[in-house]
Amino acid sequence: MTEEKVTIELSPSEALVLFEFVSRFSNDEKLEIVDEAEERVLWNMCTSLEKIVATPFSQNYSNLLAKAREEVRDKNS
Repeated sequence: MTEEKVTIELSPSEALVLFEFVSRFSNDEKLEIVDEAEERVLWNMCTSLEKIVATPFSQNYSNLLAKAREEVRDKNS
């Protein structure tokens, strides 16, 4: 995959809600939505990604996803 960057814009409130959601997961290792706002931010991010990323609509999506996961894992190892 290319090293192009993808940018998603968040309002300061959305960023704070997302930060709390991710921080809680980092601390508890449990993904749990505790407020409707967290769900809304995730939906909004998904909608934004659908507009930017064409990959989910590719016929070889499974292969592209597997390669992307491998690349992301390798960067963080």
